[in-house]
Amino acid sequence: MSNPTAPTPPAARPAGRRKFELDPRLKAYKGVWVFIEHERGAVHPVSFELLGEGRKLADQLGVELAGVVLGAAGEHTRRFCQDAFCHGADLCFLLEDPVLAQYRNQPYSRALTDLVNKHQPEILLLGATTLGRDLAGSVATTLQTGLTADCTGLAIDPENRSLAATRPTFGGSLLCTIVTLNYRPQMATVRPRVMSMPARNDTRSGRVIEEPLALLETDVVTKLLEFIADDKRAEVNLPFADIIVAGGRGMKRPDNFQLVRDLAEVLGAEVGATRPVVQSGWVSADHQVGQSGKTVRPKLYIAAGISGAVQHRVGMEGSDVIVAINQDASAPIFDFATYGIVGNAMQILPALTAAFRQHLATEKLAV
Repeated sequence: MSNPTAPTPPAARPAGRRKFELDPRLKAYKGVWVFIEHERGAVHPVSFELLGEGRKLADQLGVELAGVVLGAAGEHTRRFCQDAFCHGADLCFLLEDPVLAQYRNQPYSRALTDLVNKHQPEILLLGATTLGRDLAGSVATTLQTGLTADCTGLAIDPENRSLAATRPTFGGSLLCTIVTLNYRPQMATVRPRVMSMPARNDTRSGRVIEEPLALLETDVVTKLLEFIADDKRAEVNLPFADIIVAGGRGMKRPDNFQLVRDLAEVLGAEVGATRPVVQSGWVSADHQVGQSGKTVRPKLYIAAGISGAVQHRVGMEGSDVIVAINQDASAPIFDFATYGIVGNAMQILPALTAAFRQHLATEKLAV
């Protein structure tokens, strides 16, 4: 005899996803926020890129987009708010306090968590920079909410208004989409140059909402003694290069990689590399492009001896023009390159270097 109280077998259940219902306590959370990262008088470009993406999310949700600026009074903070308006923000939360003069995790985490608890945004975005990663992790832990790191795509699930954050996983071999359901705010970090830079509109304006910080300097356990600039910072600036010449294992030997450097020098370009090349010690890690390296968006990306595996692709596929050089006509990079050259990179690179050198010299003479 069948049991009338037994659960319905899975095969008999209605097809389709079970409708998600947001916890009523979280329905008050509204709005998209972008943390405006700045250092020594300049906003990090990733903040403007996130404002462009945040504008799309806010429009889909029918809510306002807000920037969050923390800093000391007279530290250009009000100008940073105006910059946020020019890149899409409707309003800007501003906390000015001497304790926030330089970034330290404790006061910045306290300021941001207090703001979130008071104004309750549904989405909070930060750049996946050294500062952003440090701050995002501590804020998410304090708020006991979800955080998706190093995202390559952000979207809104139309069924439940949740943030669908996509990121590479398993070493970049798969893309997974993560949804934070019954927790708010939904947090995500995005690496520089993953999102497009929005056009600046100087006619835009917005509201500045000033908030106090209930924290004294004596309450902060860390002290900033000195700022020491990175002495290598000017050497490699891949994320913001206009031209990059990159090499992969197809260059065969370390000495062949000089051909990549020669072409880059003629073009005034930065030198990029794949992870295997870096791991083999041909170049330093600050040249690495890809999931575990830098994300770049140059006007021209020349890839020599690079197969185009997804781990590398996610770091450079946003380039305006991609020129691929590879002996293997079936290499994955030819599927998304703008132009493809099937041939030996060790022969093609010197020819390109000579041709560009001659062309640039001719142009210089003509001027």
